[in-house]
Amino acid sequence: MKIAIQAADLDWARIDGTRVYILNILKYFGQLDPKSQFIIYHKKKFNPELTPANFSNYKIWKIPFPFFWTQIRLCYSLSKEKPDVLWMPMHNIPLFRNKKMRTVVTIHDLAFKYFPDHFRKYDLIKLNLLVGWAVRRSDGIIAISEATKKDILKFYPSIKEDKIRVINHGFDKEVFDKARDLEKEQEIRNKFNIQGRYIFYVGALQPRKNLATLIRAFEELKKEGQYKDLKLVLAGEKAWLWKEIFQQIENSPVKDEIITPGKIKFCDLGHLMRGAEIFCFPSLYEGFGIPVLEAFISRVPVICADNSSLPEVAGEAALYFEPKNHFELSSQIKKVLDNPELRNDLIEKGLAQAQKFSWEKCARETLEFLKS
Repeated sequence: MKIAIQAADLDWARIDGTRVYILNILKYFGQLDPKSQFIIYHKKKFNPELTPANFSNYKIWKIPFPFFWTQIRLCYSLSKEKPDVLWMPMHNIPLFRNKKMRTVVTIHDLAFKYFPDHFRKYDLIKLNLLVGWAVRRSDGIIAISEATKKDILKFYPSIKEDKIRVINHGFDKEVFDKARDLEKEQEIRNKFNIQGRYIFYVGALQPRKNLATLIRAFEELKKEGQYKDLKLVLAGEKAWLWKEIFQQIENSPVKDEIITPGKIKFCDLGHLMRGAEIFCFPSLYEGFGIPVLEAFISRVPVICADNSSLPEVAGEAALYFEPKNHFELSSQIKKVLDNPELRNDLIEKGLAQAQKFSWEKCARETLEFLKS
């Protein structure tokens, strides 16, 4: 079988969950199905941190084009190559396709439907058009969680449920499941000026991640004397409306205790995660939530917002809070900090929960669906 894959997102400088998803799937396709040929299309040059594996049955095609790459250049290449299946790992499919070619699209989330104010007007129009076309005109849809599947059926009620297959993400165990190297960990702490205990968050710095509630919860916590050494580390790249977050930090009475190291390399991220007292994920909406699994395997207790896919991913291995209630979040943080038995219980449950997910499992199920 000849399987085409749109991998142009691996050219981007910014690394996020969707690009990590594509990268890790491509680590397994070639070995899982050595008899099939995989044609991997991209535009320019792979981000060095996102360069995919290259098996003997991979044909990697770089096809530059200045505009409408998916709709013009990719379409042209597909018409020449005539693959049996096209997989679009993002919310977009070519308008014109060979009817004999099966087209499968992955839908990661529908955040733009719930939080339109968190998107630029141009991006919002584009997302509504592209996602609407993709879910209606594709032959199959991969939803990365049951929550995403429910959202697809809610906002696109004409879609038949049997067209959708839920295939969960995995996570990179190698980066996070390592014996703690205290010397290396201290080196990285020094690099980002992180001293003492800290609560950790990693992800995009944007309003949907609900960092305003986490900052207020941290301020509430710092009012109590026993947490004087505690820091809040908000790691990740600046995204849409990031200035509001930094303005809140600047106006905070504990601004000197809040650290924003920016983008973190994967090799450093594992050490920072393992050194945290708590991983907090306060997001208002997630299609999946890979960092929760990364915290579990790092043996760090997790507190996350009670919404979207997060209870599905974390199960009984995390504590939850009402997303906008910073008093409840502060209380949950105190519980973990003050109760070693609870902390150990969450860590053990987290390790067990993490075993349910892997990139190999994700790749195997994706491949089965593409060939079905």
